[in-house]
Amino acid sequence: MSPKRILIFSLAYHPMVGGAEIAVKEITDRITDIEFDMITMRFNAVHPEKEQIGNCMVYRINTSKNFFPFRAFLFAKKLHSDRPYDATWAIMANWAGFAALFFKFRFPQVPFILTLQEGDPIPYIKRRVWFVYPLFKKIFTRADIIQAISTYLADWAKNMGYRGQVEVIPNGVDVEKFRPTANNNQPTTNTVLITTSRLAEKNAVGDIIKALKFLPNDVILKIIGTGPLEFELKELARITGQGSRVKFLGHIPHYDISKYLHEADIFVRPSLSEGMGNSFIEAMAAGLPVIATPVGGIPDFLQDGKTGLFCEVNNPKSIADKVMEYINNPELTTRIVENANKMVRERYDWNLVAREMKERVFDKV
Repeated sequence: MSPKRILIFSLAYHPMVGGAEIAVKEITDRITDIEFDMITMRFNAVHPEKEQIGNCMVYRINTSKNFFPFRAFLFAKKLHSDRPYDATWAIMANWAGFAALFFKFRFPQVPFILTLQEGDPIPYIKRRVWFVYPLFKKIFTRADIIQAISTYLADWAKNMGYRGQVEVIPNGVDVEKFRPTANNNQPTTNTVLITTSRLAEKNAVGDIIKALKFLPNDVILKIIGTGPLEFELKELARITGQGSRVKFLGHIPHYDISKYLHEADIFVRPSLSEGMGNSFIEAMAAGLPVIATPVGGIPDFLQDGKTGLFCEVNNPKSIADKVMEYINNPELTTRIVENANKMVRERYDWNLVAREMKERVFDKV
């Protein structure tokens, strides 16, 4: 019997990676009895138009985001005529979702899987697609299976009209790669806060910088990531007098993130919205206590006082209070770190996530 073939629509893919792209690679690499192809954007001329990445054949097309749904659909139609697919899989209800929807209109007998990985606030997403909102809703209503990485996104799918059972399967972490090292227990001169995120409004990195004025001078902040607010955040550190305590590390390849986590003491990300947040799970796997906000999909894995601490949204003083709670209560910190690390190993290992995806999603198409 020929292996099952699944065509993935994803706006971006390696080397342009975020949480969703990491998830696709980790999952497809572990499911070797399915052939995966992908259509994605070619963001740079140096990226090959066709490339095997792990267990996925990647086709990159030259197009803009707005034209991606049309170009991707036409390319998918050609691929399907050459070697038919058993299902399509859209990574998020964005331009990739529209491409998969167009394919579903043309080939209604081919099952359509939709994965929800969105991190932006849902009202913002709806405003962005207002002019095609009825068509946008059809991404949800015409999907045969929807898998969401959090209960928050699963509720969104239901609110958008999906009538089936949403499969809530979270993103995961390479628990061996992020496993705590001896460095986690080494005494240091400073208390190092760390955040790993795109420097965008939703991640509220500015609130961490503002929190430093409420903290002892030996507390410093390391920021991993780039984004549209990078210059603004550097200016904020300067004008608030915290420039010497904030280190902007820029883009760090994902395979190196664990090293920086192991050199830090507390992970902080006071998000305004979050679909789930791979970075939190990675920090927990690395043995760091976590400070987060109770928004979006975060409450799925962070229980206040058990697997992390919640701070208030848009409240730098609240962030500082939680940092001091960790510093002043080593027994609490140790208990939270142990609980969170155990939870991650039991529920968020990529091997477990891939098995869930195969049994609860791909085996059904």
